[in-house]
Amino acid sequence: MIGEMDADSVVGYFRGKSILITGSTGFLGKVLVEKILRVQPDVKKLFLLIRAPDAESAKLRIQTEIIGREIFHVLKETHGARFNNFIEEKICPLVGDIIYENFGLDNAQLGELSKDIDIIVNGAATTNFFERYDVAFDANVLGVKHICAFAMKCSKLKMLLHVSTAYVAGEQEGIILEKPILMGETLKVGTNLDIEFELNLIKETMRELKDSCSTEKAGRKTMKELGLKRARHFGWPNTYVFTKAMGEMMMGLLPMDFPVVIIRPSIITSTLKEPLPGWMEGIKTIDSVVIGYAKQNLPFFLVDLDLIMDVIPGDMVVNAMMVAMVAHSEDRQVQIIYHVTSSLRNPAPYAILWKSLFQYFNDNPPCTGRNGERVRLKKMRFFSSVTWFKLYMAIMYMLPLEMFRLVNIALCGVFSRGYNELNRKFRFMMQLSELYAPYTLFKGCFDDMNLDKLRMAMNKDNQNNNGAYYFDFDPKYIDWDNYFYSVHIPGVLKYTRN
Repeated sequence: MIGEMDADSVVGYFRGKSILITGSTGFLGKVLVEKILRVQPDVKKLFLLIRAPDAESAKLRIQTEIIGREIFHVLKETHGARFNNFIEEKICPLVGDIIYENFGLDNAQLGELSKDIDIIVNGAATTNFFERYDVAFDANVLGVKHICAFAMKCSKLKMLLHVSTAYVAGEQEGIILEKPILMGETLKVGTNLDIEFELNLIKETMRELKDSCSTEKAGRKTMKELGLKRARHFGWPNTYVFTKAMGEMMMGLLPMDFPVVIIRPSIITSTLKEPLPGWMEGIKTIDSVVIGYAKQNLPFFLVDLDLIMDVIPGDMVVNAMMVAMVAHSEDRQVQIIYHVTSSLRNPAPYAILWKSLFQYFNDNPPCTGRNGERVRLKKMRFFSSVTWFKLYMAIMYMLPLEMFRLVNIALCGVFSRGYNELNRKFRFMMQLSELYAPYTLFKGCFDDMNLDKLRMAMNKDNQNNNGAYYFDFDPKYIDWDNYFYSVHIPGVLKYTRN
């Protein structure tokens, strides 16, 4: 049973707390760090685990990749000339990496840290769908194991929060429940997953690559293909969600006497309100359409416009994380999963994104001409199935490409450079469609019963007495047309377009 909370009690909880945060250089990590510092300046310390060769380099990464970003402008204005001193007091960089046991920290650092930490937030992960298997396994599986092992050493730890993804469900259809993934469980009937075997397979493959003196490029290709092969063997569509699922299994395996919260967001999009609307970093699945349409270089996309697009603004995810920390702090031996999603509460079909995109660029035509002039927008073609998409690609691209190849051979390779470049682009588009299809053709709907209970425990207006801050994570009240037209699309163009 979750006790009643309001914004003031959530903010008050973080006073005097020491929090270890991994993945703070990522989009969600920055939103979390900023929000904690903004709403609770009396937090004791934020320990940020940073990959860097030394302490000075770690500080530089924090300066340039975290607090130097636009999202911290509100905090800078609040503190004025004291901003740098405030950051110095509150943020402590730790040179380390979750892929190593004890994060690579020495015994003295480890002992000191374990005595001080109240909360651990594990947001570190590699999110590349087509990552090398060894790299993804190190971060998303072994990294979780190392986080849990460290957590068990923390004498006053009140809770561990782990950020996963709703898409550990793979390509399941229908209602998907907020339930744990059991060790060895897979999405394909007749298969059984052994994490130790996967680790040994990676090691053996790496040894074989070394013994055969493979080039770095060949090695990278082999390890990427191995990740996809293993993921699909067990029923997951890509290496990212496969290794995130194994990471969750690791959490269920280790004996822990502190509460564990697993947050599973769907596709995280730009901030809705705080600290500024539309802020984001990195191009997510749906943003490829926005960028491609703005540049007028994406003539088609694999998506069923009638299917539900499950997206959730980044600030809502962070709000849910912070409220969950408070709700479950010091609940002994509790593991709970929250789907931070929108498909059940406020479903938005992909058609809404397309409608908003078309309307936005009609009202604000992009300058894509050679001399910066505004050009007439071309219509984008959408394919609602992989079969139709592949047929179109075969007729419009593969056939002309094959004819080009034969002409090139007849002319003794005079067009080899041009052919190779076009062939590379064609293969890239086919690979991209395969990797994105599980999301743009997704037919599942994420149940959020647990999250609904958390919402009901919060004061209805989700804000403090003077309205200075909010902890809203209810997508029910999002006007998706307005969000995409007025917030997300302008945000994508402002913050991610090169």
